[in-house]
Amino acid sequence: MTAEAGLPDTLRDLPAWTPGPVELADLELLLAGVYAPLTGFLGAFDAAMVIAGGRLADGTPWPVPVTLTVPAELAGHAQLVLQDPEGVPLAVLTVAESWQDPTSGAHCLAGPVEALRAPAHGPFHRMRRRPDELEAVDGPLLAVAAREPLHRKQLGQIRQVAERLGASVLVLPLLGGQHDEALVRALLAVRRDLPEGARIVPLPLPERSPAERDVRLRSHVAAAYGATHLLADLDVEGTAVPVVVPEPWGYDADVEVWRPVARIDPDHVQAELTPERLGELLDRGEPIPDWFTPPAVAAELAVARPPKHLRGLTVFFTGLSGSGKSTIARGLADALVERDGRNVTLLDGDVVRRLLSAGLTFSRADRDLNVRRIGYVASEVTRHGGVAICAPIAPYAATRAEVRAMVEAVGDFLLVHVATPLEECERRDRKGLYAKARAGLIPEFTGISDPYEVPADAALTLDTTGLTADEAVERVLALLVEGGWVRP
Repeated sequence: MTAEAGLPDTLRDLPAWTPGPVELADLELLLAGVYAPLTGFLGAFDAAMVIAGGRLADGTPWPVPVTLTVPAELAGHAQLVLQDPEGVPLAVLTVAESWQDPTSGAHCLAGPVEALRAPAHGPFHRMRRRPDELEAVDGPLLAVAAREPLHRKQLGQIRQVAERLGASVLVLPLLGGQHDEALVRALLAVRRDLPEGARIVPLPLPERSPAERDVRLRSHVAAAYGATHLLADLDVEGTAVPVVVPEPWGYDADVEVWRPVARIDPDHVQAELTPERLGELLDRGEPIPDWFTPPAVAAELAVARPPKHLRGLTVFFTGLSGSGKSTIARGLADALVERDGRNVTLLDGDVVRRLLSAGLTFSRADRDLNVRRIGYVASEVTRHGGVAICAPIAPYAATRAEVRAMVEAVGDFLLVHVATPLEECERRDRKGLYAKARAGLIPEFTGISDPYEVPADAALTLDTTGLTADEAVERVLALLVEGGWVRP
């Protein structure tokens, strides 16, 4: 595609590309100067050197490969407009090298990027600041790069370390997860519990692995913002600024305060609330203890992770034509409306074909597109707290995985494999499709001339050969009740 109007005449006819989420975040940080000394995406040799030894080819320390993958048809261009998901041009890449990743085979472009405009996508983008937009502070500056909300323990540790260093505090909410908005709101909610004058600057920085590499990247980002120290739970060598690991803290049940474990009688140390236990409380809609986190943070956690019986959910049925998935899906939709009062959207394969996917053929590409469209609508229903019930054939594991990823970014996903054998599906054949496929009248028909990839990740498998529709619906309902999505 070509870049949209509104660009300078010299750029208007250039091809345009929307990078993926990680690359889009990298682009924003490159343009903001946060990734200095990098000025663009890395070439093959630089990327290989970073992966092998954490240094660029010229010896400059750098922790992660910052690369840009593009479709093969864009690999031969001299310049490329990079745009955000809404199609707004952000930068121009001048291609210095076109190369192919030896591991994935993906086509990559390297070269400097020149900003066209400041990014305006993503939550709290108005709070984002370039390093040169922040007023310098006198003395040490402690950076706290946070991917999770700060609870009472972490708040105490930050105050202790900042006081010991005589440092100001800069909190960097690292965006790139499922609940970025809730993270920033939770950090804003505890601003008064941070040392006076603490600043909060959100950054788009998806997590990298392994953990040591992620800490090194955070240290480079912290250094770009003028930090002299980085607070982290992991002591790592080769960071851009020194890492400070706080001493262990615990909750003293005797005096009901958080403080260093060394100052607490061992008999009075209360067991900490584990992430698993916290998740269980949120799933059941139970209150988060005040000793663990401030009420304002608890409220944001509940918004980000509502109780299961109120949470958005997609139940995705897959199986051969005639397996019974549409009948079960309709029965489940009716049952949920009758007993639970949830907002239910039924996305049946045939109905979607007539409306959402009208005009598509039954080629593999179009079948995949049809399933992706169903997945997108289901994810939007799920995002808004509804229940989406889908019943396409969805024969390919990779496409089902794409749908799962879309939905799980905003809610919960359950895959139900209606594993009725081919022989039984053919025996039913109400529409005469199998007979036409056997006669060669329908090409690429799932189960006959095209494969069905059996799911390995189904939450429930049903064979409707000896099962009534009501019995099948009851089994799915039992799964939902057991999992907490439907109240008993």
